[in-house]
Parts: sequence; C-alpha cells; structure tokens
Amino acid sequence: MASRRRGNAATLSRNAAELALATPQVMAHRLARLALAGPTWSPRDRKEFTLMGMEKVGAFAQAWNAMFWSGVVSSQTIAMQYWSACFMPWLGTRRTEDVMRQWQRAGLTAMGRGLAPIHAKATANARRLATTPLLPIGGKR
Repeated sequence: MASRRRGNAATLSRNAAELALATPQVMAHRLARLALAGPTWSPRDRKEFTLMGMEKVGAFAQAWNAMFWSGVVSSQTIAMQYWSACFMPWLGTRRTEDVMRQWQRAGLTAMGRGLAPIHAKATANARRLATTPLLPIGGKR
C-alpha cells in the first residue's frame, strides 16, 4: 500500500507543537544550570553556554536562508504563471482558487522550511539535555 504524504499544514503544525514542548524543557534545564553555575563557570558549563549561543545564531541563519530561497522559488513560479496568462491567454488561465491555493502552499512551505532548523536544534537539545545531569557526577562543580 502506498504511503500518503502529509501536507505542509499538517507537518508545520506538528513541528510547531513539538517545538512548543521542547523549548520550555531546554530553557528550564539551561536556566537551572545557569543559576547553579553561579559567577564562576566550570569548563563543562562554559562549553554548554557557548554552544547555546552558537546554536541560536546558526539556526537563525539556516532558517533565514531556507525561507529566502523558498520565497525566491515561489516568486519565480508565480511570476511565470502570471506572464504566461498575460501573454499566452490561448493556453487557458487558472482558476482563482488554484492560484490562491498555490500562494497558500508557498507561504506554508516557506514557514515550514524556516521552522525546520530551529525545530531540529530545539528537539535535539531537549533529547540531549534530558539525559544530562545538572551537576556533574558527585555533585561538585
């Protein structure tokens, strides 16, 4: 039996829900760790906090790039359809519903591609930090 592919809206909703669950877990762990670290950070804490900042910048750059290129592709597709309708009307024009559906799909695709790197980092961090103790073994910093 052939598998049915999920639509952009369903995937985007699922990823947003997973992100909404993973983000508070990661924030709670990191804020607790930051509070326990105090003014002097251990090498383990320094590594985690540095990684935290670098991940945010990297995920934002990936998201921005994915959304930009998704917008470029969508704009080109829509422009080609517009010009073909204007200069080659004998080919037939598309119904308004089809055009609006394509615009909706383009927007959902751009949002999904922008959310994907952030979702991937946040859920990976939630899984990793769930197994990481706040204090090193032995309870000393």
